[in-house]
Amino acid sequence: MKQIWFWLAAFIVGLGSCKTGGKMTYAPEKIVPTEKSVFWKISGNGLKKASYLYGTIHLIPKDDFKIPAVVADALEDSKRVAFEIDMKEMTNIRTQMSLITKSFMAGGKTLKDLLSPEDYALVRAKMEEKGLPAGMFERMKPMFLSTLVSNGDDSGSATTSGDMTSVEMELYRLSKKQKLESTGLETAAYQMSIFDSIPYEAQAKMLVEGLRETGHEAGGESELDTMLKMYRNQDITAMQAMISDTQYGMSNYEEILLNQRNRNWIPVMGRLMREKPTIFAVGAGHLGGTGGVVALLRKEGYRVEVAQ
Repeated sequence: MKQIWFWLAAFIVGLGSCKTGGKMTYAPEKIVPTEKSVFWKISGNGLKKASYLYGTIHLIPKDDFKIPAVVADALEDSKRVAFEIDMKEMTNIRTQMSLITKSFMAGGKTLKDLLSPEDYALVRAKMEEKGLPAGMFERMKPMFLSTLVSNGDDSGSATTSGDMTSVEMELYRLSKKQKLESTGLETAAYQMSIFDSIPYEAQAKMLVEGLRETGHEAGGESELDTMLKMYRNQDITAMQAMISDTQYGMSNYEEILLNQRNRNWIPVMGRLMREKPTIFAVGAGHLGGTGGVVALLRKEGYRVEVAQ
Protein backbone atom coordinates (compact mmCIF):
# COMPACT_ATOMS: atom_id res chain seq x y z
CA MET A 1 0.00 0.00 0.00
CA LYS A 2 2.84 2.39 0.85
CA GLN A 3 4.36 1.66 -2.57
CA ILE A 4 1.09 2.66 -4.30
CA TRP A 5 1.03 5.96 -2.41
CA PHE A 6 4.69 6.52 -3.31
CA TRP A 7 4.05 6.13 -7.06
CA LEU A 8 0.88 8.23 -6.83
CA ALA A 9 2.82 11.02 -5.16
CA ALA A 10 5.55 10.78 -7.79
CA PHE A 11 2.91 10.95 -10.54
CA ILE A 12 1.37 14.12 -9.03
CA VAL A 13 4.80 15.74 -8.75
CA GLY A 14 5.44 14.80 -12.37
CA LEU A 15 2.23 16.46 -13.44
CA GLY A 16 3.28 19.63 -11.64
CA SER A 17 6.62 19.60 -13.42
CA CYS A 18 4.92 19.24 -16.79
CA LYS A 19 2.69 22.16 -15.98
CA THR A 20 5.54 24.47 -15.08
CA GLY A 21 7.31 23.52 -18.30
CA GLY A 22 4.22 23.89 -20.44
CA LYS A 23 2.86 26.87 -22.33
CA MET A 24 2.37 30.04 -20.34
CA THR A 25 -0.81 31.99 -20.98
CA TYR A 26 -0.59 35.69 -20.19
CA ALA A 27 -3.58 37.95 -19.71
CA PRO A 28 -3.71 40.43 -22.65
CA GLU A 29 -2.72 43.35 -20.41
CA LYS A 30 0.35 41.43 -19.17
CA ILE A 31 1.88 40.56 -22.54
CA VAL A 32 3.64 43.89 -23.13
CA PRO A 33 6.35 44.31 -20.48
CA THR A 34 6.10 47.22 -18.06
CA GLU A 35 9.08 46.27 -15.89
CA LYS A 36 12.37 48.14 -16.20
CA SER A 37 14.98 45.52 -17.01
CA VAL A 38 17.41 44.65 -19.78
CA PHE A 39 17.91 41.06 -18.59
CA TRP A 40 15.14 38.45 -18.79
CA LYS A 41 14.77 34.75 -18.06
CA ILE A 42 12.94 32.56 -20.61
CA SER A 43 11.41 29.27 -19.48
CA GLY A 44 8.40 27.01 -20.02
CA ASN A 45 6.87 26.02 -23.35
CA GLY A 46 8.74 22.73 -23.37
CA LEU A 47 12.20 24.09 -22.51
CA LYS A 48 14.24 21.70 -20.35
CA LYS A 49 16.45 24.54 -19.07
CA ALA A 50 16.04 28.30 -18.97
CA SER A 51 17.56 30.62 -21.54
CA TYR A 52 18.07 34.38 -21.20
CA LEU A 53 17.43 37.60 -23.13
CA TYR A 54 19.94 40.44 -22.70
CA GLY A 55 19.14 43.90 -24.06
CA THR A 56 22.36 45.55 -25.20
CA ILE A 57 23.47 48.95 -26.39
CA HIS A 58 25.85 49.18 -29.32
CA LEU A 59 27.92 52.03 -27.86
CA ILE A 60 28.76 52.77 -24.21
CA PRO A 61 31.75 54.39 -22.42
CA LYS A 62 34.27 51.76 -21.36
CA ASP A 63 34.59 53.27 -17.89
CA ASP A 64 30.81 53.21 -17.49
CA PHE A 65 30.20 49.53 -18.10
CA LYS A 66 30.93 46.07 -16.80
CA ILE A 67 29.00 42.85 -17.32
CA PRO A 68 26.32 42.69 -14.58
CA ALA A 69 26.74 39.90 -12.04
CA VAL A 70 23.35 38.39 -12.95
CA VAL A 71 24.51 38.10 -16.58
CA ALA A 72 27.85 36.58 -15.57
CA ASP A 73 26.00 34.02 -13.44
CA ALA A 74 23.68 33.16 -16.34
CA LEU A 75 26.70 32.61 -18.58
CA GLU A 76 27.82 29.88 -16.20
CA ASP A 77 24.52 28.07 -16.81
CA SER A 78 24.47 28.64 -20.58
CA LYS A 79 26.08 26.79 -23.46
CA ARG A 80 25.83 29.43 -26.17
CA VAL A 81 25.48 33.18 -26.81
CA ALA A 82 23.39 34.34 -29.77
CA PHE A 83 23.86 37.88 -31.07
CA GLU A 84 21.91 39.77 -33.73
CA ILE A 85 24.85 38.88 -35.96
CA ASP A 86 27.39 36.30 -34.84
CA MET A 87 30.24 38.31 -33.32
CA LYS A 88 32.66 35.68 -34.59
CA GLU A 89 31.51 36.63 -38.08
CA MET A 90 31.67 40.37 -37.38
CA THR A 91 35.26 40.19 -36.12
CA ASN A 92 36.38 38.28 -39.22
CA ILE A 93 38.40 40.43 -41.64
CA ARG A 94 36.79 38.80 -44.69
CA THR A 95 33.32 39.67 -43.40
CA GLN A 96 34.40 43.25 -42.71
CA MET A 97 35.76 43.67 -46.22
CA SER A 98 32.59 42.16 -47.68
CA LEU A 99 30.44 44.63 -45.71
CA ILE A 100 32.46 47.57 -47.03
CA THR A 101 31.78 46.51 -50.62
CA LYS A 102 28.05 46.14 -49.80
CA SER A 103 27.92 49.59 -48.21
CA PHE A 104 28.04 51.48 -51.53
CA MET A 105 24.90 52.77 -53.26
CA ALA A 106 23.83 51.17 -56.53
CA GLY A 107 23.65 52.97 -59.84
CA GLY A 108 26.59 55.25 -59.17
CA LYS A 109 24.56 57.41 -56.77
CA THR A 110 26.45 59.82 -54.53
CA LEU A 111 25.51 61.94 -51.53
CA LYS A 112 25.77 65.06 -53.69
CA ASP A 113 22.91 63.67 -55.78
CA LEU A 114 20.73 63.31 -52.70
CA LEU A 115 21.49 66.39 -50.61
CA SER A 116 21.36 70.15 -50.91
CA PRO A 117 24.76 71.90 -50.84
CA GLU A 118 24.13 72.99 -47.23
CA ASP A 119 23.21 69.51 -46.05
CA TYR A 120 26.09 67.96 -47.95
CA ALA A 121 28.52 70.37 -46.27
CA LEU A 122 27.18 69.28 -42.87
CA VAL A 123 27.68 65.59 -43.63
CA ARG A 124 31.10 66.16 -45.16
CA ALA A 125 32.29 68.05 -42.07
CA LYS A 126 31.17 65.21 -39.82
CA MET A 127 32.81 62.57 -42.01
CA GLU A 128 36.07 64.52 -41.97
CA GLU A 129 35.91 64.53 -38.17
CA LYS A 130 35.74 60.76 -38.36
CA GLY A 131 38.74 60.64 -40.69
CA LEU A 132 36.78 59.52 -43.75
CA PRO A 133 37.88 61.18 -47.00
CA ALA A 134 35.17 62.31 -49.43
CA GLY A 135 36.29 59.72 -51.94
CA MET A 136 35.28 56.97 -49.51
CA PHE A 137 32.00 58.20 -48.00
CA GLU A 138 30.52 59.86 -51.13
CA ARG A 139 29.04 56.60 -52.45
CA MET A 140 28.17 54.95 -49.13
CA LYS A 141 24.55 54.29 -48.24
CA PRO A 142 23.37 57.07 -45.91
CA MET A 143 22.12 54.58 -43.30
CA PHE A 144 25.57 53.00 -43.19
CA LEU A 145 27.01 56.47 -42.58
CA SER A 146 24.45 56.99 -39.81
CA THR A 147 25.99 54.08 -37.93
CA LEU A 148 29.41 55.71 -38.26
CA VAL A 149 28.38 59.14 -36.99
CA SER A 150 26.56 57.63 -34.02
CA ASN A 151 29.92 57.10 -32.32
CA GLY A 152 29.41 59.83 -29.74
CA ASP A 153 29.58 63.61 -29.73
CA ASP A 154 33.04 65.13 -29.79
CA SER A 155 31.83 68.31 -28.10
CA GLY A 156 32.21 66.74 -24.67
CA SER A 157 28.70 65.57 -23.84
CA ALA A 158 29.62 62.05 -24.87
CA THR A 159 32.90 60.22 -24.83
CA THR A 160 34.98 59.97 -27.98
CA SER A 161 34.84 56.71 -29.88
CA GLY A 162 38.28 55.62 -28.60
CA ASP A 163 36.85 55.46 -25.09
CA MET A 164 33.78 53.53 -26.18
CA THR A 165 32.90 49.87 -26.36
CA SER A 166 29.80 47.83 -27.13
CA VAL A 167 27.96 45.53 -24.74
CA GLU A 168 28.06 42.86 -27.45
CA MET A 169 31.86 43.00 -27.70
CA GLU A 170 32.33 42.81 -23.93
CA LEU A 171 29.91 39.88 -23.72
CA TYR A 172 31.64 38.14 -26.63
CA ARG A 173 35.04 38.49 -24.97
CA LEU A 174 33.71 36.98 -21.76
CA SER A 175 31.95 34.15 -23.59
CA LYS A 176 35.18 33.32 -25.46
CA LYS A 177 37.05 33.04 -22.17
CA GLN A 178 34.44 30.54 -21.05
CA LYS A 179 34.69 28.74 -24.40
CA LEU A 180 31.00 29.19 -25.16
CA GLU A 181 29.62 28.71 -28.64
CA SER A 182 28.42 31.84 -30.48
CA THR A 183 25.86 32.26 -33.24
CA GLY A 184 23.64 34.89 -34.85
CA LEU A 185 19.91 35.46 -35.27
CA GLU A 186 20.53 36.93 -38.73
CA THR A 187 23.45 37.41 -41.08
CA ALA A 188 25.44 40.54 -41.78
CA ALA A 189 24.39 40.29 -45.43
CA TYR A 190 20.71 40.33 -44.42
CA GLN A 191 21.19 43.32 -42.14
CA MET A 192 22.91 45.22 -44.95
CA SER A 193 20.08 44.27 -47.34
CA ILE A 194 17.64 46.10 -45.05
CA PHE A 195 19.30 49.34 -46.12
CA ASP A 196 18.33 48.58 -49.72
CA SER A 197 14.64 48.37 -48.79
CA ILE A 198 14.59 52.06 -47.80
CA PRO A 199 14.95 54.67 -50.58
CA TYR A 200 18.30 56.44 -50.62
CA GLU A 201 16.53 59.82 -50.49
CA ALA A 202 14.78 58.82 -47.26
CA GLN A 203 18.03 57.50 -45.83
CA ALA A 204 19.79 60.78 -46.65
CA LYS A 205 17.01 62.76 -44.94
CA MET A 206 17.30 60.57 -41.82
CA LEU A 207 21.07 61.07 -41.80
CA VAL A 208 20.84 64.87 -41.94
CA GLU A 209 17.98 65.07 -39.44
CA GLY A 210 19.97 62.88 -37.10
CA LEU A 211 22.93 65.27 -37.28
CA ARG A 212 20.81 68.39 -36.86
CA GLU A 213 18.49 67.22 -34.10
CA THR A 214 20.68 65.22 -31.76
CA GLY A 215 22.92 67.98 -30.54
CA HIS A 216 25.74 67.85 -33.07
CA GLU A 217 25.00 71.41 -34.11
CA ALA A 218 22.93 72.81 -31.28
CA GLY A 219 25.34 71.76 -28.54
CA GLY A 220 22.56 70.07 -26.57
CA GLU A 221 22.18 66.53 -25.39
CA SER A 222 22.98 64.06 -28.17
CA GLU A 223 20.83 61.10 -29.15
CA LEU A 224 23.51 58.83 -27.75
CA ASP A 225 23.45 60.63 -24.39
CA THR A 226 19.66 60.27 -24.24
CA MET A 227 19.81 56.60 -25.13
CA LEU A 228 22.54 55.95 -22.56
CA LYS A 229 20.41 57.50 -19.80
CA MET A 230 17.52 55.24 -20.75
CA TYR A 231 19.81 52.22 -20.86
CA ARG A 232 21.25 52.92 -17.41
CA ASN A 233 17.67 53.16 -16.15
CA GLN A 234 16.89 49.88 -17.97
CA ASP A 235 13.84 51.61 -19.44
CA ILE A 236 13.16 49.40 -22.46
CA THR A 237 9.75 51.02 -22.99
CA ALA A 238 11.30 54.47 -23.37
CA MET A 239 14.03 53.11 -25.64
CA GLN A 240 11.50 51.50 -27.95
CA ALA A 241 9.40 54.70 -27.95
CA MET A 242 12.49 56.73 -28.86
CA ILE A 243 13.11 54.56 -31.89
CA SER A 244 9.47 55.07 -32.93
CA ASP A 245 9.64 58.83 -32.40
CA THR A 246 9.23 60.80 -35.64
CA GLN A 247 11.95 63.26 -34.69
CA TYR A 248 14.58 60.56 -35.08
CA GLY A 249 13.39 59.79 -38.60
CA MET A 250 12.69 56.09 -38.12
CA SER A 251 8.94 56.03 -37.54
CA ASN A 252 8.11 55.39 -41.22
CA TYR A 253 10.47 52.42 -41.32
CA GLU A 254 9.96 50.90 -37.88
CA GLU A 255 8.28 47.88 -39.45
CA ILE A 256 11.35 47.13 -41.58
CA LEU A 257 14.06 48.06 -39.11
CA LEU A 258 12.52 46.67 -35.94
CA ASN A 259 9.23 44.76 -36.00
CA GLN A 260 9.86 42.44 -38.95
CA ARG A 261 13.27 41.49 -37.63
CA ASN A 262 11.82 40.79 -34.17
CA ARG A 263 9.27 38.43 -35.70
CA ASN A 264 11.96 36.72 -37.75
CA TRP A 265 13.99 36.04 -34.63
CA ILE A 266 11.30 34.25 -32.59
CA PRO A 267 11.33 30.86 -34.42
CA VAL A 268 15.14 30.97 -34.54
CA MET A 269 15.25 31.61 -30.80
CA GLY A 270 12.81 28.75 -30.20
CA ARG A 271 15.00 26.30 -32.11
CA LEU A 272 18.20 27.43 -30.39
CA MET A 273 16.66 27.31 -26.89
CA ARG A 274 15.46 23.77 -27.43
CA GLU A 275 18.94 22.69 -28.50
CA LYS A 276 20.78 24.13 -25.48
CA PRO A 277 20.52 26.97 -22.90
CA THR A 278 21.30 30.20 -24.73
CA ILE A 279 21.78 33.86 -23.89
CA PHE A 280 20.32 36.09 -26.61
CA ALA A 281 22.01 39.49 -26.84
CA VAL A 282 20.08 42.00 -28.97
CA GLY A 283 19.68 45.77 -28.93
CA ALA A 284 17.58 46.87 -25.94
CA GLY A 285 15.31 48.81 -28.30
CA HIS A 286 14.09 45.45 -29.61
CA LEU A 287 12.75 44.31 -26.22
CA GLY A 288 9.85 46.63 -25.34
CA GLY A 289 6.48 47.47 -26.89
CA THR A 290 3.76 45.42 -28.51
CA GLY A 291 6.07 44.20 -31.27
CA GLY A 292 9.07 43.69 -29.01
CA VAL A 293 10.83 40.40 -28.38
CA VAL A 294 9.52 40.04 -24.81
CA ALA A 295 5.88 40.41 -25.91
CA LEU A 296 6.37 38.10 -28.91
CA LEU A 297 7.92 35.37 -26.75
CA ARG A 298 5.07 35.67 -24.25
CA LYS A 299 2.54 35.33 -27.06
CA GLU A 300 4.29 32.11 -28.10
CA GLY A 301 3.72 30.65 -24.65
CA TYR A 302 7.10 31.23 -23.01
CA ARG A 303 7.37 32.49 -19.46
CA VAL A 304 9.48 35.66 -19.74
CA GLU A 305 10.32 37.33 -16.44
CA VAL A 306 12.95 39.66 -15.07
CA ALA A 307 16.04 37.61 -14.25
CA GLN A 308 17.16 37.79 -10.62
